[in-house]
Amino acid sequence: MARPQMLKLPEVLAELDMSRAAFYRMRARGKAPKLIKLPNGQVRVRRSDLDAWWADCEVSAA
Repeated sequence: MARPQMLKLPEVLAELDMSRAAFYRMRARGKAPKLIKLPNGQVRVRRSDLDAWWADCEVSAA
């Protein structure tokens, strides 16, 4: 079974076309995709979490 794809924050920011500062402001408001913090301090986003977040944004805008 394949492990879920984990995206680095710069990859997520590029896909969202968003600055790091804007992403963290959105996260502070509870509106960002779920982040996973690794033991080394880096963060990742599961592809499935990002896709679900995109879908929720589409529903919210409708």
